[in-house]
Amino acid sequence: MSHDFDVVIVGAGAAGLFCAGVAGQLGLKVLVIDHGEKVAEKIRISGGGRANFTNRDAAPANFLGDNPNFCRSALSRYTPKDFVALVQRHGIAFHEKHKGQLFCDNSAEDLIHMLLTECATGQVARWQPCAVKSIAFSGSGTYEIETDRGLVQTPRLVVATGGLSIPKIGATDFGYRVARQFGLRLVATKPALVPLAFDGAHWAPYAQLAGLALPVWIETGAKKGKTGFAEDLLFTHRGLSGPAVLQISSYWAEGTPIRLNLAPDTDLPQALARAKAVSKKLIANELAQLVPSRLADAWVQQETGWQRPVAEASDKALNLLAERLARWEITPMGTEGYRKAEVTAGGVDTRDLSSQTMESKQPGLYFIGEVVDVTGWLGGYNFQWAWASAFACAQAMAAVRQETA
Repeated sequence: MSHDFDVVIVGAGAAGLFCAGVAGQLGLKVLVIDHGEKVAEKIRISGGGRANFTNRDAAPANFLGDNPNFCRSALSRYTPKDFVALVQRHGIAFHEKHKGQLFCDNSAEDLIHMLLTECATGQVARWQPCAVKSIAFSGSGTYEIETDRGLVQTPRLVVATGGLSIPKIGATDFGYRVARQFGLRLVATKPALVPLAFDGAHWAPYAQLAGLALPVWIETGAKKGKTGFAEDLLFTHRGLSGPAVLQISSYWAEGTPIRLNLAPDTDLPQALARAKAVSKKLIANELAQLVPSRLADAWVQQETGWQRPVAEASDKALNLLAERLARWEITPMGTEGYRKAEVTAGGVDTRDLSSQTMESKQPGLYFIGEVVDVTGWLGGYNFQWAWASAFACAQAMAAVRQETA
């Protein structure tokens, strides 16, 4: 016996559930399939359990991919204001934490409940846990999907299975395998929004700073390819993390350096010159007025000329200290990998997708959310892409059904 649906969505995450809810309310009979026992695990763990569900300022400039303009259409048709209005309709209290980032006041569970309620409003069935064994496309325009719970037939298949990041919550390469099966191109994937790691010996002088956080300016690349962010940095035992590093990791190329200004709001040469003229304190003590004391203590150990009273230091030594702090250049050994990455960069090539509908060159096959080569900044942007791409897809599928009805 086979089950027939207007739409089958594989993946019960942010994009999949939202697409199901919208499509179901537009009159489509929808089935959501997911191999995991729980829905929306990424929502559940995001934002420290409070879900950074969008960013008020989300715009195409906050996304990257081989074709950064691809996201324009979907983002313009479903905006952060639209999603905020939905959240408000469901009575979910939220707050803005930093730079347009919106979080639930209570729990990410409120957002998951909202998505499930939206699905319940329409004709949406959900099979979980349920594995997809195979997918075949017939000449009549129907997808035949063999699952743990039997054969499913549908004219429209949506892949919303996410990327490779955080495998412990069920991430797989399923979406990429489906794309390959139907001859679609893929952009090489890599961990994004991820901590950076350094060679053990090279990092030894800084390992003692683990747990230290401070605001910095961070950048990578050169000339027109240079990208930078003003964010907080976190030292770890193995390397660097915090919002600054997660942001820059999406732009960092293996084997190239990152550059950091550890005192971005201070004129270091001027401050040190002033201290030399009036102070008898050690350089480390004066430096501790400009940067965290732990950083100051560790930093002066690099040069013997910095381990003395500031009044006795040469101008050359103080200028070198200022230069090193304002332009610390260091080359990561790599990233902490998909295990620690918040998202996956790369994915299904947007050249093979419609920016209007998310349908691929393979008729009736759609890709939405993280599985697509669209990667947002840290701070709610990737969830906004999930909502926007899902909305565009659901609207398009409903329009096609009306045309063929």
